Amino acid sequence: MIMAPVKEKKVNSRKNKNRIISFFKDERFRLSLGGFIIIFALFLTLSFISYFFTWKSDQSFEWEKIISNPDIRVENWAGKTGAWLSSLFLNKWFGIASFSIPFLLILTGFKLLRIRLLNYGRTLRITITGAIILSVSLGYLFSDAGGFLGSGPGGAHGYFVAEWLNAFIGKTGTAFLLILLIFSFILFSVKDSLLFTKNLLRKLGFKKSDTGITEQQQEDKVAVHIEEKEYKADEDESIQGSGPAEIESEDETGLKANVNDEDSSDNLQGDIKLHVKEKKSDERSLSDDIINSHQIEDYDPTLDLASYRFPPISLLEPYKSSESPVSKEELINNKNRIVETLANYKIQIDKITATIGPTVTLYEIVPAPGIRISKIKNLEDDIALSLSALGIRIIAPIPGRGTIGIEVPNQNPEIVSMRSVISSVKFQEARFELPIVLGKTISNETYAVDLTRMPHLLIAGATGQGKSVGLNAILTSLLYKKHPAQLKFVLIDPKKVELTVYSKIECHYLAKIPDTEDAIITDTQKVIHTLQSLTIEMDERYDLLKEAHVRNIKEYNAKFIARRLNPLKGHRYLPYIVVIIDEFADLIMTAGREIETPLARLAQLARAIGIHLVIATQRPTTNIITGVIKANFPSRIAFRVTSMMDSRTILDTPGANQLIGRGDMLITAGSEMIRLQCAYIDTDEIDRITEFIGSQRGYTTAHQLPEYVGDTGAESAEVDLRKRDDIFDEAARLVVQHQQGSTSLIQRKFSIGYNRAGRLIDQLEAAGIVGPFEGSKARQVLIHDEYSLEQLLKEMNN
Repeated sequence: MIMAPVKEKKVNSRKNKNRIISFFKDERFRLSLGGFIIIFALFLTLSFISYFFTWKSDQSFEWEKIISNPDIRVENWAGKTGAWLSSLFLNKWFGIASFSIPFLLILTGFKLLRIRLLNYGRTLRITITGAIILSVSLGYLFSDAGGFLGSGPGGAHGYFVAEWLNAFIGKTGTAFLLILLIFSFILFSVKDSLLFTKNLLRKLGFKKSDTGITEQQQEDKVAVHIEEKEYKADEDESIQGSGPAEIESEDETGLKANVNDEDSSDNLQGDIKLHVKEKKSDERSLSDDIINSHQIEDYDPTLDLASYRFPPISLLEPYKSSESPVSKEELINNKNRIVETLANYKIQIDKITATIGPTVTLYEIVPAPGIRISKIKNLEDDIALSLSALGIRIIAPIPGRGTIGIEVPNQNPEIVSMRSVISSVKFQEARFELPIVLGKTISNETYAVDLTRMPHLLIAGATGQGKSVGLNAILTSLLYKKHPAQLKFVLIDPKKVELTVYSKIECHYLAKIPDTEDAIITDTQKVIHTLQSLTIEMDERYDLLKEAHVRNIKEYNAKFIARRLNPLKGHRYLPYIVVIIDEFADLIMTAGREIETPLARLAQLARAIGIHLVIATQRPTTNIITGVIKANFPSRIAFRVTSMMDSRTILDTPGANQLIGRGDMLITAGSEMIRLQCAYIDTDEIDRITEFIGSQRGYTTAHQLPEYVGDTGAESAEVDLRKRDDIFDEAARLVVQHQQGSTSLIQRKFSIGYNRAGRLIDQLEAAGIVGPFEGSKARQVLIHDEYSLEQLLKEMNN
């Protein structure tokens, strides 16, 4: 009874502490503080500027009297507070360098408002260091300024530090020290200053001579390379001169110079013949000198959206359980019942251990010698009956352990939140190309995997068992790890409601064909066109890989980032493309082979060029998941299904029919099968994430896939030219003027929809202005000059 008030005080103290912490973490407090700091910085700047005009009159007062006596007036535009602050900074501290203080305050305020203007850490270091050096330099230069701004333009800090240095190393020593500090500061803070300094030294005559060749020969070599002469190890390259007699000399680098004996050394440039020998070390030293003199930073694809910020983990809900999913009593009872059930069938076990997972507990048993594994496997239903469980799964044996596993559902399953797996060390430190985190294993370990190694994923399960949540977990994982410049999604949703929440990030992450208004593709015909467009993109990417002499997208992008590929020759940075298809069964039923054929081609070939497929279906039957699909999707996820036949269709083995639902799943990649509890993410959480991303600056449009035009030749024969579109004449002039028969061109120029632009193309074909459909290529324009077009239009209008 005596301890109760003490405990209550501790609880109240902890609550108060939590309230204070939550107040400072509140978004409203952060925004208010950021706004206050920016306003204070502007106030400080105003007082500093005013100080230049009012410091003489305001310096005559004693500050103690100014603050205590309201009748005393100051001249500073920011009042008494501004006069005091400006005198403190400009007079007693850093002088003119004090203007760095409001600058840093403005940066801090915008950082709290989550508006990134500059690299905060680097700018902070450079500004503080520069302010100190500037203050001391001004104190040294204007030590006899006669009290300008009170203590001089360097402030009291600059004046006293400069005077101390003068007394310690003399005025000359102080000057050299300040010059060295300023030079070092510029080298470390100004971009490309090192390269500029090297080039300046070369122009002044300070050149490298440690390669064993003369300075004149070094200049000639650089001149030859700058003029873009071909440099090959097994070929001779010469700049021929003329003359009756030549003297041949060879130096240590293997470069022979044939010099006309009548010419002086000043005329070597026109009369040098370079014979390049196979000396790799000398070639590298020469090329390194040239490269170092023309250093270029690596290409950074994220600079297009340099201010982009990844969504914070705080947008996700924790969903923490209040108690352990399995109590000690439940654990002991299940162990005893398993042992008793096996004993009833005269099966003795030597050892039994338990591993508690979020929804399932794995009991591992070691049978006595001589016990057949198949005998235990056949008792699956009997053990389920004795445990009164929804359904158990026996793994006989567990690969690599030498034990038999019995998976028993927990009475109080635990929710695995998306927040817990996203914030896990395993996911945060993953160095995968496309990291996805799916949930937790039976041993409560976070399961993260690289999508590029899968490389495609097939997801199946009955309605309401967690397929859509699984797709959201995959999408969320990638949104938390990859920049919009590095990844694009093609989202196909025939059901029209599952993936529409991602439409907010259209200008950041989504890709679509040019003639599509909505980035989330729901129409079956547009799905076919999108898949065909992806095959065109695949072929184009393979052509780029061939020209770059690389085997996959990782090697290609590494080469492009290192600026070893020329954008003028069509090379570009290639983002990964992840294609998400929900309700695949509906597409197969409505389009059949038109869907399956391009999909199979993508599954077979698209891995190397960074296109990966994720397909989900609620009907895992053999007419939906065909042999072609299964052969090209080695990685598969099975949620709970209703029959063993469906489980065999997905996984080629039973097991999915014994799952307990609500995110319980099996994933197989080759021969290994793992049971997971899928991470749960609610629609509200996805809304917050997409809203956070969508509110940031993005690209002007979604990523454009290559244009694919379907076969519309049959429709053009039925076009009635008497019912031409109102803008038919303008569209005809546009096509002839650009000599390009493209639906997307008409759509963009006249701001009309795809259907109307398609009808205009059909009418232009019927009128003989453009040619017939030619696959992925634009239609041929049959009229080549505007005069012939005007004659045709005149005849049609008559």
